[in-house]
Amino acid sequence: MFDVIIVGNGPAGISAALYACRGGLKTLVIGRDFGSLSKADKIENYYGFEQPIVGEELIQTGIKQAKRLGVTLITSEVVGVSYENNYLIKTNDEHYSATSVILATGSTRSVPVIHGLTNFEGRGISYCAECDAFFYRGKDVAVLGDGHYALHEAQALLPLAKSVTLLTNGANPKVTIPETISVNEKKLLAFHGTDVLDSVKFQDDTTQTLSGVFIAVGVAGSDDLARKLGAQTSGTKIVINERMETNLPGLYAAGDCTGGMLQIAKAVYEGAMAGREAIKYIKKH
Repeated sequence: MFDVIIVGNGPAGISAALYACRGGLKTLVIGRDFGSLSKADKIENYYGFEQPIVGEELIQTGIKQAKRLGVTLITSEVVGVSYENNYLIKTNDEHYSATSVILATGSTRSVPVIHGLTNFEGRGISYCAECDAFFYRGKDVAVLGDGHYALHEAQALLPLAKSVTLLTNGANPKVTIPETISVNEKKLLAFHGTDVLDSVKFQDDTTQTLSGVFIAVGVAGSDDLARKLGAQTSGTKIVINERMETNLPGLYAAGDCTGGMLQIAKAVYEGAMAGREAIKYIKKH
């Protein structure tokens, strides 16, 4: 049991961890990779560096700093989050609980360009199995994706849906798929229906009848995780106040996932603020 779990190990997440740990909180950071910052060849507009610094070097320096202060860091992919007296974070191989959570994975949603997808959002196309599975009970549904996140969404649908298919859109599954979930590796061409989705069409001109398709391409971003908890979002951004608080007690967000200027300086500031507010929340509760 941790006081605070921070999802994301970039500038926002590590900045939050530094403040939370120094404030006496038992702090866990879960990160899968370092995103686009790790690919930055030269960073020249961040305070304190006379010469340009490579993104990967800046990230590793921050992680070493956090470890020195006593922050626990693990490398894993977060596939789900829920609240049951405490926040429960599920990775592809473990569960962790905490009193407070800070979402700081950046803006990572991958939405494939497939004809008709946006037309059926909210009318057969969904981005959260745990949120919307109830509406598809007894129906044939699918999950679009090929990794751990897609598998997690598919498993969340199994207890209610008539059938669940994993649509990999031409890719080979990156994980082992149980026999209870069908796999269709054909390339998608379009989503079809009148008022609501009723089928998908593949590039070989075949079709599959479906009442719902859940988008889970790549890894779960901060907005995906926020939406699973019922936190307010606007598009792919998490809605926060000036203290980095979402509309849910003990849940904060920082960095690119909150929108605005996508810069390291903003991410570090918001992470620091989220860390400080988590300290206040834990001490109060």
